[in-house]
Parts: sequence; structure tokens; C-alpha cells
Amino acid sequence: MLDTILNVDGEEGQSIPLIVDSPHSGVIYPSDFNHQAEFSKLRQAEDSYVDELYNYVSEIGGVILNANFPRSYIDPNRAETDFPSEELIDFDVKKEKFLFNPTIKSELGIGLIWLRIPPNGEPMYANKIKFSEFIHRVKNYHRPYHKTLKEIMSSTYQRFGKFYHINAHSMQNKATAMSDQEKGTRRPDFVIGDRDGTSCKREFTDLIVDFLRSLNYSVDINDPYKGMELTDAYSDPKTNKNSVQIEVNRRLYMNEITRIKSDNFDLLKTNIGSLLNDIKLQIEKGIL
Repeated sequence: MLDTILNVDGEEGQSIPLIVDSPHSGVIYPSDFNHQAEFSKLRQAEDSYVDELYNYVSEIGGVILNANFPRSYIDPNRAETDFPSEELIDFDVKKEKFLFNPTIKSELGIGLIWLRIPPNGEPMYANKIKFSEFIHRVKNYHRPYHKTLKEIMSSTYQRFGKFYHINAHSMQNKATAMSDQEKGTRRPDFVIGDRDGTSCKREFTDLIVDFLRSLNYSVDINDPYKGMELTDAYSDPKTNKNSVQIEVNRRLYMNEITRIKSDNFDLLKTNIGSLLNDIKLQIEKGIL
């Protein structure tokens, strides 16, 4: 089961404390995903090809983890409590020992389980979800992903005394109706999120920002994306556990509607590879 929901590459040859995870690039849609969306619209939730953009990390001694399932089915980058219980058809708060704590993401329909269809926010389901379906997704998809990432981080930390974790994503070129930004707001080439400096050393953020800007990319920090669950949950820069989120604009490498790679894909992949090489160099020099 684990092999079908996620992939890990680079563990056997790991030589540096660099970890990448791509939680939203999965394209294997479970048969029990009873949505009512047009598939072309549903695919707009995918961070298409992000796993490919970063897979070079395993060639230089790092480790990469990818989800195979789609984020719209269940999102590893949300807390398992980030869902409105009133959207479950049969949830009994007195009977079930499960606490919910929905965030703004759930209000937008993009919490732990997506309830809205991108990009305009139509209902994802004809009926509410059963609690048994909810728990199935949590236990068989969300928790195994987190468990695997924690194990990679733990083994890396035990071996090197530190880790540098990149939570890799892609973003739409313009904000949609399902965003907390004003619809139509244009995004930069990259957004780097370190949860306002709390999820990693400033040197790690600065290295990434400075390197990307040296390639003439436009880069914003923590706006509009600061990093969510996977950046926050396991980071502690005071003990050398560093996590940063990188969002890359999809217009740099693909057609957002057809999901077809553009002619610029290889250039972006090369530039991200150069960034990973620079991070490796700074780790080996002891700067990170």
C-alpha cells in the first residue's frame, strides 16, 4: 500500500542533510474519490511536475519524497484537524473521539479534504462525506505521508545533527476565487515561505532568495504563502531542524489549463538544480 501512495528516492545514497518533499504533485486518483468535478478542472489543484523539477536532489546526495495521490482527495500539507465537521454526514461529536479545528483554508474549500472545485469554487461533492470515508483517507494517505517524512527527517538528523527541508509547491499565475488574495492578483516567479522566520535559519531563506534573484527571477517572501503544516510541524531552527516552502509560478514551465510542459520547463529544472547544488555547497562549507 505504501508504495502506491508515495515515492522516496535517495535514502540509500544520502550524503547531505537535504530533504525535499512534493506533497501536491500526485496524479493517481483513488477509485473511491466520488467527486463531481470535470477532470480538467480538478487537475488545476495539482502542483504538476514539481516532483520532476526537484528530483535532481537525489543525484547529489539528498532525499526526495513525493505523494502519488492528489491533494484534492486529501492534502498532506494540512493538519488532519483542518476540516469542518459539519461537512460530514454522520459525525457524532459525542461518539467519535476526533477533534476538528478548521482554518481559513477550510473556509475557502481547500482544507484537509477539498470541498470546492478549482478555479471558481463549485461544490466538489453532490453529498456530504461519511466520517468513515474521512478516517479512511486520514489513516491510509495523510498519516503514512507524515510518518514517512518524519522518519526521513529523524534519520537525517541522527546522522548529521541537522536537516534542511524544502517543501516544494507550484502556484497559479493569478489568484482565483478560491484564494485569500483578491481574484486576478498576479504572483511573482517564486514565493519563499519560512513562517515569518520561525521555521528555518534566516541564512537558509536568504541563500534561496539571493540565488533565485541572481537568476533574475522575481521573488517574494511570506506573501502570500508563509508555509503550512509540512513547513511548521517538524521544524525547529534552534535545534538545526530547518524547513522552508518554495512556491514556483506555473507560468514559468507549463500551460495551466492543458497541464502541458512549456519549452521553458528544462531551463527551470536546470535552474532549480543549480539552486540545490548551491545549497549542497553551502552545507559542505559549513555555512549552513
